[in-house]
Amino acid sequence: MPVKLPLATTFNAWLKGLAKTFSGSVRLKLMTLVLAPLLLGVPILLAIVWVWGTQGYDQLLVNKVSSDLGTARQYFDRVQGALGTRLEGFASSHRLALALERGTPDEVRRLLDEAAEEQGLDYLLLLDAQGQVRVGGKFQGAAGRSGWAVVREALQGYPRHGLEVFAPEELEALGTALRRAAHIPLVPTRNARPDGRGVEERGLMIQAAVPIAGPDGLVSGALEGGVLLNGNQGIVDRLNTIVYQEASLPLGSQGTATLFLGDTRIATNVRLFEGQRALGTRVSKAVADRVLGEGRVWLGSAFVVDDTYVSGYQPLTDTAGQRVGMLYVGFLEAPLRDALYRALAGLFLLFLLVSGLGTLADLRWARAIFRPLERMNRVIARIEAGEESARVGPTHSRDELGRLSRAFDHLLDSIAARRWELQRSAEELDRKVAKRTAALEEANATLRRAQQQLVMNEKLTAIGELTAGVAHEINNPVAVIQGNLDLMREVLGDAIEPVAEEVRLIDEQTRRIHAIVTKLLQFARPGDFAGYAEAADANAVLADCLVLTRHNLNRGKVKVETRLAATSSVEMNRGELQQVLINLIVNAMQAMPDGGTLTLESRDIGPGDWPAGSEPFEGALLHVQDTGHGIAAVDLGRIFDPFFTTKKQTGTGLGLSISYAIVQRYGGRITVDSTPGQCTRFTLWLRRQARYSAQPTAPLFAARLITPDGG
Repeated sequence: MPVKLPLATTFNAWLKGLAKTFSGSVRLKLMTLVLAPLLLGVPILLAIVWVWGTQGYDQLLVNKVSSDLGTARQYFDRVQGALGTRLEGFASSHRLALALERGTPDEVRRLLDEAAEEQGLDYLLLLDAQGQVRVGGKFQGAAGRSGWAVVREALQGYPRHGLEVFAPEELEALGTALRRAAHIPLVPTRNARPDGRGVEERGLMIQAAVPIAGPDGLVSGALEGGVLLNGNQGIVDRLNTIVYQEASLPLGSQGTATLFLGDTRIATNVRLFEGQRALGTRVSKAVADRVLGEGRVWLGSAFVVDDTYVSGYQPLTDTAGQRVGMLYVGFLEAPLRDALYRALAGLFLLFLLVSGLGTLADLRWARAIFRPLERMNRVIARIEAGEESARVGPTHSRDELGRLSRAFDHLLDSIAARRWELQRSAEELDRKVAKRTAALEEANATLRRAQQQLVMNEKLTAIGELTAGVAHEINNPVAVIQGNLDLMREVLGDAIEPVAEEVRLIDEQTRRIHAIVTKLLQFARPGDFAGYAEAADANAVLADCLVLTRHNLNRGKVKVETRLAATSSVEMNRGELQQVLINLIVNAMQAMPDGGTLTLESRDIGPGDWPAGSEPFEGALLHVQDTGHGIAAVDLGRIFDPFFTTKKQTGTGLGLSISYAIVQRYGGRITVDSTPGQCTRFTLWLRRQARYSAQPTAPLFAARLITPDGG
């Protein structure tokens, strides 16, 4: 009878056969290499995308609600501060002083009623120096008020405001209507802390008190007023409108805001059924313990009344620092979560589609490789059978590619030896030619530099002498004109009024002549205008330039975008750098007469950022880009030339030339790229350690004055 092999033995034999087949077949190896990344990598990648996507999205939602909570708290604090400010204004008003001095109690009461209604107060009391009620606004019956912290501070001369919890009898003392307004039935809420009460009768009040000065300047009493927050939907609706403006929550989510007294909602726009506000519902025990018990902010997903919200809770404290309530903002999570899942599902389907198409393409490509390899294998077999020169290399591979490598070893060795001999001969010849060429180029470059330097010095000297003479000859008559203008104004006085406009134009043009002459001198003798070099923060200088030009940019309807990421300082005179940047910003603004976008960018010079023809150096890279009419291609190569300008009526053509000279003086570079009708972009390379010109009175840009033939 047949012998049955154990299952383990059969499995091991199958594994050995599979390993032998795998090691001897390049087809299986290529199939494994092609399919393994797709079959293993894609599921892992999808899992990573899912985990990172959901975690990142959750963190984004938490950051959003944290920002919303900060905005809500700022607004709520401003509401309290505004109440105290309005009360201070009324306390120091003339009409109150006049009423206290001359009016009857009824007149004072009417004035307080009017003031309470104007300022949106739920009660307003006039207190004497001992805190006793002299005159009440709409509500009567309150006794001494000095037990309240804000009242004590006011009677000592310090205005104060804050949150306070009023007991039912304290609300009754101010008026029955207040007690009725504070009355909120408690609604059973799941996950809330146990509470035996069936109604909330306390009132959360924004309370403010300010001192009233008597005729002798001493405190003669105080004004106390407050706004009840129970059922005050106006505050939470305005708060919700400010925090969650239109389109701030895409995808159909809805923002909400709530004020809590303890753990009970007393003012909210969270809805129950049929649009009813969720007044009297309570927060969960976990949130109450964290916010009210521990005084910590709650941020995250929470079940609110009847749905899940991305929520933020912050404790509210009274004037004694005791936690008495909470401020809440949040928005529906379901629409955002559904959008995330739809996006991830679409991404996964796209991954699967791309993976499937990639698998088909890879299989087709692999099949195209198999056929040539098999043909090559047959050729190798014939070579092994009849040609003695074919030799097998030291390889342990038994597949087709291994046999191919063994067959080609000898051939590759021979080709490599011959190639090495040819390469060595060629390299020797190249070294000799390069050495002779380098020597010749160095000699020619030395000769050209000497010739250009000589011509440049002669031209700069001539320009300097000519400019100084012109400046002297122009400044003298300009000074005479200016002096006579001043004399005319002094002598004629009001009689000059008929020609005042003409005189103003003459004065304006003389100042323009003086500015042009100054620019000529700065161009011809830039070294005389050089400033003290220092380590300057390029980001700070850019920010200062924006401050100096902000008014003109706003007036020109120019939107400014900044991306200031440079961390390296630059060695340069701060004023000169500011002069260069302001000149570029003003030019950009003038290129956008109908408004546009000005982009200012800075970053550290990194590998590959160095300008053409320059050795690597450390420093900062600055960009000034506008969306104006651009620079014509025919003018692009001349904009740094002295006296070249496209602003024929107002420009001198020296602004960019001087900027070019300033940057070059410290070893930097400035270039421009422009697309007519779209944008212009100036780029500055500034060194962390300046490399000054050997001749500071002859800026490097003067080489532009030298013609190609050296003339």
